[in-house]
Amino acid sequence: MAADMAHEPRINQTSLGDGAVLVLSGDWTAPHARLIEDLAHRALPQARRIVIDLTGIARLDTFGACAISMLRDAAGGAGMKPVLMGMAERNAPIFAALDPATAAEPPRPRASLLDAPESIGRNLTNAGADALALFSMLGRLVASFGRGLRDPSRLRFPSIVHHLDRTGVRAAPIVLLMTFLIGCIIAQQGFFHFRQFGATDYVVDLVTVLTLREIGVLLVIIMVAGRSGSSYAAEIGSMKMREEIDALRTMGLDPVDVLILPRVLALVVAAPLLTLLGMLAALLGAGVVAFLYEDMNPAIFLLRLREAATFSHLEVGLVKAPVMALVVAMTGAIEGLRVSGSAESLGLGATSSVVKSIFLVIVLDGLFAILFAWLGM
Repeated sequence: MAADMAHEPRINQTSLGDGAVLVLSGDWTAPHARLIEDLAHRALPQARRIVIDLTGIARLDTFGACAISMLRDAAGGAGMKPVLMGMAERNAPIFAALDPATAAEPPRPRASLLDAPESIGRNLTNAGADALALFSMLGRLVASFGRGLRDPSRLRFPSIVHHLDRTGVRAAPIVLLMTFLIGCIIAQQGFFHFRQFGATDYVVDLVTVLTLREIGVLLVIIMVAGRSGSSYAAEIGSMKMREEIDALRTMGLDPVDVLILPRVLALVVAAPLLTLLGMLAALLGAGVVAFLYEDMNPAIFLLRLREAATFSHLEVGLVKAPVMALVVAMTGAIEGLRVSGSAESLGLGATSSVVKSIFLVIVLDGLFAILFAWLGM
């Protein structure tokens, strides 16, 4: 009985200038719930400042931490300035989980002239790690594809067809709609600005070359990155969270063979087809605007289109599509494999896959522009 009395929660109040100090002691745990509630309701003094001293607390659980937080909030609501002090290090996680504002704030690092070089170096290190992961994934995919060529049963054709349906057939409507609208917008702006120079006929050449060489493939691949790349990251990341990938390894199966290669092959096959559909839709949109906005005869539009659309322009666009799709699929797979056990990590992985994919696609487009200019295409 005496031992129980010794561990009962208590609040001793002392004065400190224009404020008051509440010294908490004993066990602030759930078995003393009723006593803790009574103490918390009666302990609030009339003072301008209040300091809640936690040094004397022997044991603490979430119930006691909640009561202390309510006492602090009540003091703040009454116009006082509550301050917590003396929090034991072992109790800090309880307060942090219950109310992050109650936990002690970590010291803020001071600004330094070395911060900028350090940040640049860290970003360069991360970029190097991403590049290394990309090349490593490419090597694993090549090895897996080589094993599939030696033994076609390892290629998992049903899985490839399934993902081809998801990334290609089901993506066609949104690709057609978006590229059609973009073709309309480019043509309308071209007619609007070229009209003052009397060069509206050249709008067809502008739309054709832009669509076949750049806009068509870029729009389609960016939509693929947002739709399929993030989906790959989320699917593989959720499998990683549920330890399904570890289960595959336990069964002696390579996750690259089972999960990643079918998705990559499906996207590489689907991307040129979607690009071709997107090009046709954009040119159709330009033709509709030319007829409705500029009153251009469709026969004249088709004649100008045939003169501007060379096989070289079409080849440039279609060659870039599978390479960019390969990068998008690999980036989504890499970010999915990096997911840890939290839902936040899964969301960050899906977001990161989209951002990195779009960045890499634009960089690749610039490199392709340099390469095709060197080749005279």
